[in-house]
Amino acid sequence: MKRILFVCLGNICRSSSAEEIMRTYIKRAGLEKEIEVDSAGISSYHQGELADDRMRAHAIRRGYNITHRSRPVRTDDFYEFDLILGMDDRNIDALKEKAPDVETERKIGRMTDYCRVKVVDYVPDPYYGGAQGFENVLDILEDACGGLLDSLTQEL
Repeated sequence: MKRILFVCLGNICRSSSAEEIMRTYIKRAGLEKEIEVDSAGISSYHQGELADDRMRAHAIRRGYNITHRSRPVRTDDFYEFDLILGMDDRNIDALKEKAPDVETERKIGRMTDYCRVKVVDYVPDPYYGGAQGFENVLDILEDACGGLLDSLTQEL
């Protein structure tokens, strides 16, 4: 079983969307027994909350029902997950600071490294923007999740 954790700042927009998009792709590929996904936030500010209403509304239009409740990254995550993907440099830097040792730090990667079509360095936070920001994030995450699934399928 390959376990992947998606991480953003508050776990209410980007990482929860990545989790649901990836879960959908995994189901379509029939790989539920091979790949497991979850998401978390660097901050615990939104702990227990559902994803942002705007993000959920944009996601549902594309067929993704985000039901995850926000939670912060825990030390155990570094041991339980095989791959921990941050959405931007701030998330990645914070994850590296939280990593308990060098071995677990090697599990940290960048979500956009899996993009196949979009040429971007990070997944922007849509929280303070308008509708187009949420759509852009979903476009990037669909591309990156597709590339990630391809990469994982080759490993399996």
